[in-house]
Amino acid sequence: MSGRLLIQNASLVLSDRIVEGDLRVADTQIVKVAPGGGLSPEESESILDATGLHLLPGAIDPQVHFREPGQPDREDIGSGSRAAAAGGVTAFLDMPNNVPAATTLASIQSKIDSAGRNGVNHHGFFIGATPDNVSDLQDAVGTPDAPSPTDGICGIKVFMGSSTGDLLVHQQKHLENIFANTGGIIATHAEDEDRLNARWPEFEHRTDIAAHAEWRDETTALLATQRASALAKDHDHRLHVLHLTTGIEADWLAANKGDLITTETCPQHLTFDENDVERIGTRLKMNPPIRYATDRETLWKRLKDGTIECIATDHAPHTLENKALGFPTAHSGMPGVETSLPCMLTHAADGMCSVVDVARWMCEAPARVYGMQNKGRLVEGYDADLVLVDMDARRVVQDSDTWTRVGWTPFAGRELTGWPMYTIVDGQVVHKRVADGPLRGTAVAAPGSAGRPLKFS
Repeated sequence: MSGRLLIQNASLVLSDRIVEGDLRVADTQIVKVAPGGGLSPEESESILDATGLHLLPGAIDPQVHFREPGQPDREDIGSGSRAAAAGGVTAFLDMPNNVPAATTLASIQSKIDSAGRNGVNHHGFFIGATPDNVSDLQDAVGTPDAPSPTDGICGIKVFMGSSTGDLLVHQQKHLENIFANTGGIIATHAEDEDRLNARWPEFEHRTDIAAHAEWRDETTALLATQRASALAKDHDHRLHVLHLTTGIEADWLAANKGDLITTETCPQHLTFDENDVERIGTRLKMNPPIRYATDRETLWKRLKDGTIECIATDHAPHTLENKALGFPTAHSGMPGVETSLPCMLTHAADGMCSVVDVARWMCEAPARVYGMQNKGRLVEGYDADLVLVDMDARRVVQDSDTWTRVGWTPFAGRELTGWPMYTIVDGQVVHKRVADGPLRGTAVAAPGSAGRPLKFS
């Protein structure tokens, strides 16, 4: 089912409403959106009856770690791409903390080439910043006076605090150099390295997982977010603050971020709190940490008022063997790319938000923040990246239902709805499920048969 496609009888999730109707695809694009329906099949057109399903733009995950090169036991671009497709994600942006780190144009091109061979979604990659690779960053994204976006390269990633991998830029002179002399967008992991180091002796002997959020506390996050925001404003540079976790940061950004700065949060930070961390354990260990119920409530508030623009997963798989090592030895990070859309649609079904809100946060906003062309909306002339979801069937997800290489999910045992029945990239079905069939679904498209490098403005 590809090329020419007619979707009939769907609940179309538009930017401002949901309406029953039809949608036609030809030559990888949406050519007709018909609220009210009435489109008749044309010659050589595949028909998909979407009765009872909601049709959304394909989800865009603007922060994943697909672990290629160097850590195939955790993930690679092919396995991560399959997991994304199973979750209704038609485009992803992948991070550079690999082995070795992706800090040059050549290393990013290698990842783009791999996605072309092994992936089934559209793809973009961050180039990693180091204290001394500004010239490499300029090769990829240009300078302030002459920005030159490269197809498949979405921006610069700066780790201001230590996390997984060896990329770290926290000295002021190096940060100033990057913000002053590069084009594009800088996305930052905002934790203050000096505070982390100063506080470590107080926590290094703790073996209770509650210590993780106490050590990497809200002040550690706020200091780095304020510092990055000041650099962005001083140098008139676009900044995206990754995986916002604290209420104090969200409230500060509401009053101070202006037009240069955008931010995101993750489904896990909108779902879990300290009680879940205590109950579930190191499966929920990540950086920045899962925090407290009061933080979760503020994140929801600031997501709804527009301070937080979009949802990302920070999909960062580690093996169950590693997670079984317990705290503090187990690595930080969790898979999430294939549960993010059902998680957020479950929140919609439970009244926390609307399905239109979810489409705005997970489809339209990531495309807008990163300047992706023709993505994120059901609009004639836009790319036919689509997902049909079932909002009526609640299913309990288990580890065995996942496609990620590590084979587990932090949502195991949780009932979710909004599972993608069809994931469509450029008009081609790449993953599907059947009602009452295996929740894992079926990979339809061959590796490399769908998806292309994203274009950024």
